Amino acid sequence: MNLGTPIFELKNVTKQFGSFQSLANINLQIWAGDRVALVGSSGAGKSTMINLLNGTLLPTQGEVWVLGHNLSRLPRKSLRQIQRQIGTIYQQFHLVDNLRVIHNVNAGHLGRWSFFKAAISLISPMEVGTAAIALNQVGIAEKLYERTDRLSGGQQQRVAIARVLVQNPSAILADEPISSLDPERSREIIQMLRQLSQDSGKTLVTSLHAFEYARNYYERIIGLRQGRILFDASPLAVSPSMVEELYRTEE
Repeated sequence: MNLGTPIFELKNVTKQFGSFQSLANINLQIWAGDRVALVGSSGAGKSTMINLLNGTLLPTQGEVWVLGHNLSRLPRKSLRQIQRQIGTIYQQFHLVDNLRVIHNVNAGHLGRWSFFKAAISLISPMEVGTAAIALNQVGIAEKLYERTDRLSGGQQQRVAIARVLVQNPSAILADEPISSLDPERSREIIQMLRQLSQDSGKTLVTSLHAFEYARNYYERIIGLRQGRILFDASPLAVSPSMVEELYRTEE
């Protein structure tokens, strides 16, 4: 049984984009140390939920609570402080291709560094040791000074993960982190995220299209269909019929 305050909580959350309803009446609690997979077809609302959890989006109705704070009621400065404690990994990587790897990894410091320090670090990289440790954790320590655009897609995703490790957040959100990778690289990235979460005790929430990765690597699976939670269960409790219903196409 979990005690204390959830790290994430959605209370009767609905999110609309114009006339399109992406999420409807979502109630959800995620606790510190949880490893949660959000699964469902494209358009089910997975990315919307990730962006609500990190404060990029605010709900149309309902409340999103993160680390004990209602995001809709926070002034901008306080919201940014909460967001610095939530690291997000995106499917597009969000790297600056023509910079060296160390500069992209050091972007994880930007919430703490002054503008002057960040500018100086682009000329003479700072906290090289911290970046090297993060890259070693993701298995590409030798790429520290490589130009980022010379890396493979899997290596670039590792750089994005290293950037989040440098940020040292309380929780990690990963939005379809393997959508552009081949099956072997996909398994490597998911295994790495799980191991990093286990080693650090950080909460991990990952949106995935393929159910097999959720079943094999996560402790809790939330199935989203057409903006609603179809199930919230352990992998062993999710039956084949539940998976079939999750991905059923409308006739």
